[in-house]
Parts: sequence; C-alpha cells; structure tokens
Amino acid sequence: MTQPPSTRTARFPDGAFAYRDGRLFVEGVDLTAIAAAVGTPAYVYSTAQLAANWRAYADAFAGDGVEICFALKANSNLAVIRTLARLGAGADIVSIGEMERAMAAGIPAARTIFSGVGKGRDEMAAALSAGIHQINVESLPELELLSEVAVGMGLTAPVAIRVNPDVDAETHGKIATGRKEDKFGIDWGHARAAFARAKALPGLDPVGVAVHIGSQLLKTAPFERAYAKLAELVVQLREDGIDIRRIDVGGGLGVPYRPGDGLPDHAEYAAVVRRTLGHLGARITLEPGRSLVASAGLLLSRVNFVKDGLHRRFLILDAAMNDLIRPSLYDAWHTILPVKDPGGAEPVPMDVVGPVCESGDTFAKERLLPPMAAGDLVAFMTAGAYGAVMAGTYNSRPLAPEVLASGDRWSLVRRRWGVAEQMALESLPDWMQAG
Repeated sequence: MTQPPSTRTARFPDGAFAYRDGRLFVEGVDLTAIAAAVGTPAYVYSTAQLAANWRAYADAFAGDGVEICFALKANSNLAVIRTLARLGAGADIVSIGEMERAMAAGIPAARTIFSGVGKGRDEMAAALSAGIHQINVESLPELELLSEVAVGMGLTAPVAIRVNPDVDAETHGKIATGRKEDKFGIDWGHARAAFARAKALPGLDPVGVAVHIGSQLLKTAPFERAYAKLAELVVQLREDGIDIRRIDVGGGLGVPYRPGDGLPDHAEYAAVVRRTLGHLGARITLEPGRSLVASAGLLLSRVNFVKDGLHRRFLILDAAMNDLIRPSLYDAWHTILPVKDPGGAEPVPMDVVGPVCESGDTFAKERLLPPMAAGDLVAFMTAGAYGAVMAGTYNSRPLAPEVLASGDRWSLVRRRWGVAEQMALESLPDWMQAG
C-alpha cells in the first residue's frame, strides 16, 4: 500500500515520528491514514529509524571489525529483520523458530549465534545441520548433550561458553541476567573447569567466551566491570591451552523511555569495549536488540471511551495488555501521544487502560495528557521492542497487524490475525463431534 508522494518537507527532529500539519506522522506517512486502512490497535515501524539506530552502532565501532548480531527476541517481524539484514546485521536467536525467521529474512545460519539456557536435542541438531556460526552454552549438561548430538551427526560444534560474572546491571530485576542468582550462564568460579571439559569432549570446538549482564542499561559502568572480568578470564583460559578466538559481549545499550532519561552514548560504549577487550585480538560480537528497534516502532490505538469517576478519569482504549504487555509485566513506561497535535491544550491526569477484564490491563496511572474524546487516536511510543513479539490472544483478541513505513510509502507486513484463525488451530475430540 502506498500514499502519493508528498510535497511537504518537514524535518523529523525527534526521530522518524513527528507532528506535521496537525497530526503525527511516521516519516512521510500520516498515522491517521494507516489507522483508517488497517484499523487499530496496530504496530507501525519506521525504516529510517531502524537504519539510524543501526548506524549508531556501526559508526561507533567503525574499523574495529565488530560483528553486530540483531537479537530477534526483541522483534521478529520478517520485514524488520530484512531491513537490518540489508544493513549488515547478523542474528542472535534463542529458538529454532527464530533461526528459520532469520534465514527467511536473509541472514544465513553462518552469521547466527544460538543463545538460550534450554536448547533441546532437536534444536541443536537443526542448528548444526544449518551450519550455525556459534552455539552459546550455559550449563555442563547442555555441553554434554551438544557433544553427543555433534558426534552423532559427524560434525564439530563451534561453542562459546556463557559465563555469569556476578555483575549487577542496575536495571529492572526481571531483565538483569548477570548476577549470581540469575539462571543464565555458568558460575564464574566454574568457568575454567567448564572450558576444560569442553576441550576434552568430542565434537566440540570451544572457540569463544560469552557474557550478557542484562537489558536496558543506560550507563556503561556495569559493562566495564563485566568486560574487565571477562578479559582476565580470556587470559587465564589461553594459559590453560584454550584457544579463545571470539568474545561475545551480549546485548547493547538501553533506550530512553521516559522524558529525562539520558540518551545512550554509543561512542562511550564502544570505547569501553576497546579499552577492556581490544588488546586481546579476538573477534568481538555484540547482540543489540531493544536499541535497534524500540524507538523505530509505536503502537497505534483508538479511544473507546472517556470515563469520569469520582476519583479518576479513565481513558479506555481498544489496545490492551495482550497487545503491549510491558506496562503490566514490568511496570514499564511508554510515552503516550495523541495523534492529533494537542497544541497548547492543558493536560489533565488520566488512567490509561485497555478493555481486558484485568486490573493489570493498565498502561499508565494519572498520566498527564491533553483532553481527548472517543474516536481519537493515540500512539504508544518506543514500542518497537518487546511489543508485537510478546503479544498474545488473551480474551480471544486478534493479534494486532504490523506496518512498515519508508519515506512516503507504507506496507502491511503482518495482517490482523483474527478469531477464526485462532479457532482453526483447535479441534473437538471425536466424542463431541455428533450433535
């Protein structure tokens, strides 16, 4: 689907989403037009912002030979992956389904890292058969199983062992992954023994060491602490006779969600990587997800009702927690903007909620927003990561469609998945068929 070329030349000082002619636009496309065509709720992504987010990393690490692998768990839409693949991204996956998506979008298994704590035998076999670049192992039982699978296939598995450095990422507890109480990685004190075991097992080539301390980091100090420990370990492992050629530093920077959040400094982050790991001569890989896609997407929704109670005003939307679960799951903040430019309207406090029959179906409490009425459109900003990809069909609600914009063009890149398609996956047992 396309819009005619626009003659308007407004700039986008706040990224690819900005008000023009009294309405919110994504690049050169009026969000009102998208809502009219595909309905709401709907996710909308910007090609230009995806590219800008990619360039922030590519420019910061220019000349360093660093491999940037997009973490598909943040957003697995094929058009989004293809956009990043064309820019040069590899893939970081946590399931074979994600590997198949990456390959379908143009990222071969040879440029893909398989992460995750619970890989099954069949997943390991599929990854090895496809020619996976690297499997990040997180436990000794996983190491033993991978050896067995690789030997049975007559292959050698390229392995990086993920270690847990016991570094607090200073982020939300549910997305911190590098503390000693977290389920991820092999305990720091067991790391050298785990590498010795990997070297001794048949069918394994322990090529690298991996670490990932968590998501949504806006400061570089936790990275520096973790990477400094990692550098010491690499030196020790090489002294032990383990030929460490690759270092996987995990996910990238966080993103600003709230007004006043500091902007992540890609140059400072790159300087930390160089300062702590650059002298080791290893191939470095990073796996950003959120910071590549979050600011490139929004969730478009429509106001169903404005409900005035004795104590609260409720803005009741057609989007719900099944469409965007982050506020319910993480108490996450998303800036909420009216699609119609509010001008100088005086904001009032509102609880922004969805129609699902749960008190947890609440996006914001007492959020200051301009006055709105039924039928008005709103946009949840910075929703390109962990939005559509975490959506579900609770209350038998359809999955929201996804749209990708590029300049004055836009395309429906996932249609709305309705109730009939949900029910088509189900069947009644034979004893219920008659009558």
